[in-house]
Amino acid sequence: MIPGMNPKQMQQAMKKLGIAQQEIEAIAVVIRTKNEDIIIRNPSVQRVNMAGSVSYQISGDEERRPVEEEIEISEDDINTVMEQAKADKETAEKALRENKGDLAAAIMSLQK
Repeated sequence: MIPGMNPKQMQQAMKKLGIAQQEIEAIAVVIRTKNEDIIIRNPSVQRVNMAGSVSYQISGDEERRPVEEEIEISEDDINTVMEQAKADKETAEKALRENKGDLAAAIMSLQK
């Protein structure tokens, strides 16, 4: 904020410059990077439109946590583990997820 300028004057000056600001009522903001999620709790979010270019200003309490990849398990992989380990579908799928999709490791873990 510019010293000596009240919020109403600031809004009028921004409007003259073609800047529109809008408060967004958010519960949380999640920024996903390659290695982690950045979660902003209790956020204050402002959407700023400057001559057609939109940006967001976010402030709040930051929390970071690693991204956990969701592994895709195919029906063929599940069937292979079921057949080789003599396991039911649920057990085979669980073993594949625990072994990050590695067929051999999933089969071996069920044969122990």
